[in-house]
Amino acid sequence: MEIEAVEGDITTQQVDAVVNAANNGMRGGGGVDGAIHRAGGPAVLDDCIRRFPRGLATGDAGWTTAGEMPASWVIHVVGPNFNAGQRDRGLLTSCYRRALEVADELGARTIAFPLISAGVYGWPMADAISAAVETLRETPSQVETARIVAFGLGTFQRVNARLAE
Repeated sequence: MEIEAVEGDITTQQVDAVVNAANNGMRGGGGVDGAIHRAGGPAVLDDCIRRFPRGLATGDAGWTTAGEMPASWVIHVVGPNFNAGQRDRGLLTSCYRRALEVADELGARTIAFPLISAGVYGWPMADAISAAVETLRETPSQVETARIVAFGLGTFQRVNARLAE
C-alpha cells in the first residue's frame, strides 16, 4: 500500500472512502465529524441512524454512504478521547486497522484518513502521527493508496517527515 500525505480538506478528497473521526453516538459532532456531516448532507446522518442505532464502540469502524461528497463511502471510526482519560493506544491503532478491514469489505482501493483523536480528543500529535503511519504500514489490506489528510501546513510537514523515516 502506498501511504501519502496531503494538506487539505478531507471532505473534498477524490477517493473511494473517507474516514470520519466520529463519536460513539454516530450522530454528528464537531471537527472532522461535523465537516463530513455538513459536506455529505442529510444522507450521512440518515444512514448512521439506520445502520448504527446504538452507535459504535471506541476503536471500531463501520460504513455509510458519503452522500454529496466525491467519495462513495464514509468509514466511521470512534477514536479514544485522550482528554477524557481514554489513553489505550491499542484503541487508536484499532481505528486504522478496522477502517482498512471495512475498506476491504467494500472493495475500496483508495482511502483518506484524518489524524484520528488528534483534534478535540487531545491525543498528542507526534504519537497520533506515529500510530497512523505504523498501523497503515503494518496492516495487510487490498487498499492501494492510503492518504493522510493533514489539517494545516505544520501538521502536513510533520506527517511527511514521519513518512520519510
